[in-house]
Amino acid sequence: MATEQNPLLQSFDNQYEAVPFNRIRNEHFLPAIEELIREAEEGIKRVVSDPEEPNFDNTLLPLEVGSERLGMVTNILFNLNHAETSDELQRIAQKASPLITDYSSRLLMNSKLFERVRILYDHCFDNHKPKPDNPLTVEQLTVLENGYRDFVRNGALLDEPDKNKFAEIRSKLALLELEFAEHVLAATNGYVLHLTEEIDLAGLPDFVRDSASEEARERDLAGWAFTLHAPSYVPFMKYSALRDLRKKLYRAFAFRSNEGDEHDNKIRMKEILALRTGLARMLGEPDFATHQLRTKMAETPGRVMSFLERLHAAARPAALREFDEVQAFARLQEPELELQAWDWAYYSEQLKEKKFGFSDRMLKPFFELNRVIDGVFLLANQLYGLIFRQITTLPVYHPDVKVYEVIDGDGTILSLLYADFFPRKGKQGGAWMTEFRGESRLTGKRLLPHVSIVCNFTKPTASRPSLLTFDEVNTFLHEFGHALHGMLSQCTYPSVSGTSVYHDFVELPSQIMENWVTEKEWLDRFAVHYETGEKIPKELLDKLVASRNFLEGYATERQLGFGFCDMAWHTLPAPFEGDVIAFEQEATGKTRLFPRLEGSAFSPAFTHIFAGGYAAGYYGYKWAEVLDADAFEMFKAKGIFNPDVARSFRESILEKGGSEHPMILYKRFRGQEPRVEALLRRSGLKSGDVEVWKCGNVMML
Repeated sequence: MATEQNPLLQSFDNQYEAVPFNRIRNEHFLPAIEELIREAEEGIKRVVSDPEEPNFDNTLLPLEVGSERLGMVTNILFNLNHAETSDELQRIAQKASPLITDYSSRLLMNSKLFERVRILYDHCFDNHKPKPDNPLTVEQLTVLENGYRDFVRNGALLDEPDKNKFAEIRSKLALLELEFAEHVLAATNGYVLHLTEEIDLAGLPDFVRDSASEEARERDLAGWAFTLHAPSYVPFMKYSALRDLRKKLYRAFAFRSNEGDEHDNKIRMKEILALRTGLARMLGEPDFATHQLRTKMAETPGRVMSFLERLHAAARPAALREFDEVQAFARLQEPELELQAWDWAYYSEQLKEKKFGFSDRMLKPFFELNRVIDGVFLLANQLYGLIFRQITTLPVYHPDVKVYEVIDGDGTILSLLYADFFPRKGKQGGAWMTEFRGESRLTGKRLLPHVSIVCNFTKPTASRPSLLTFDEVNTFLHEFGHALHGMLSQCTYPSVSGTSVYHDFVELPSQIMENWVTEKEWLDRFAVHYETGEKIPKELLDKLVASRNFLEGYATERQLGFGFCDMAWHTLPAPFEGDVIAFEQEATGKTRLFPRLEGSAFSPAFTHIFAGGYAAGYYGYKWAEVLDADAFEMFKAKGIFNPDVARSFRESILEKGGSEHPMILYKRFRGQEPRVEALLRRSGLKSGDVEVWKCGNVMML
């Protein structure tokens, strides 16, 4: 396909150089990727043939430039494959993935290119520390250090036969991880609980019934349809009074990609783990977790396990007390009941309402989606002076998607923001932030980032607008925090801009935003009843705040269970040949509260670690909670809208991306090391004795 006929190989000549979704067809992707890989490799040839002594401008800068266009096209492809996929697009992604991985392997194993990077590294670093007389800026030093490390971590020091083997493994891994996610999506989409009798809706509020009715209509079914997507699954488990139906839906969720059918991922898991272990062993590492953590704040599996164990010790007593309390409450209604996983949400919601006079459904009328959007944008305005203006003239990949100009306080256009809120068949579950184009200043002019947040919120129905749950509002704030990290970036080089940071630091900008969700000063500015216009009553808000840490021990243990399981899989020293279900049970045993549903396992659907980049990194969510709890204490102490604190967080964290080590950035904002005690205080968990443990170069208390 000629360049002039392929929009992916042309300049995007609309406003803001936005992606021309209206012109892009599936058949454009592979030719564009092949051509851009060819152009990038021509650029590499020019670098390695340069007779001049290696310096930043003639060695690393061309790599940054050469990767930018290819990165944007691959972002478009894989973002669409997550948010608006089809069988054809999945096949294209499966063909594109090894092409991109093979190109990356050739680049990182190019001995002549690596030699130039090594010479420059040795000129600027001594014993892995910058020399005082090095000629580079701080950001350039970071790019150089990251580049040298990436070459070594991706096999640059291997001999030629092992380089070829390493590249082959990486290519296989990329394809397997893509297939893993596709199988989970297919398994999720493939199940529906179809109900036709009114009696089967016992306990379900009107908003749940209306959504299920709408889902059934879209499927050309009579009655009500419930799916495994969160807006359908979560409220059914929370409100359905029929235990057998709760168990049925829970079982379907718990057995996703674990049914022995064409979507089963257990064999694929073993293949992924074996290949990851093989990569690590080729590089002289004992396991994949050790390999991964070389570039994380935590640094070693031992420090991760120490961190998880510390939180486990604080959370376990509370979790056991909470379990007993919910069990006792359930037995007031069913004296012989043995509490199971499919009972937890149902009885704990009732108990919360009894203890605090509060239920999550009481807040839904106050969280109409458009009002929440206004509120989140207002929060960004109050903190950082940002203005969001919707654009209706730019092309989008689905009619649900909205696009906004993001404008700074001085009138400067900072970014485009794409927002995609509702579930559909071609969209993966969950919520995430991504980008179609990252921020940089390679030409001296700032390249505007094009950032996207993708969620699966409660859809509007014929009788009511989209009313979000409290958890959905929390999710919105979380993903919007990631978006701020991308939109406010002020870096020169794309490899360190925006969210290109250590994986156990990337959740700080997202999780700190969640702290405002119970702040009356913010809620009063937008949260009104969608029918009456009434603000959230103070007594209801007080009940929300009082109930915020309800069952926090259980929630922490659940999260830690995922973290322990992730580390168990990725500290295996050899390929795994055992039973996936038994291994998972052993890894999570210390955090478990319920009897296991025989044969169930979450690992075959654990896309975060087997397809989503969180391998040996799931602990990062709790790690970042320590950072965000500690950071928000500064806002609480000086005012949650304090302009000086907000400016410092923007300038020290959000604008800096990965241009410096994250602990340097954090201390620049906070003036101290992060403390685990801040998280324990916020969570209401007793901390016991304060113990000091080392995190990288920092003592975390």
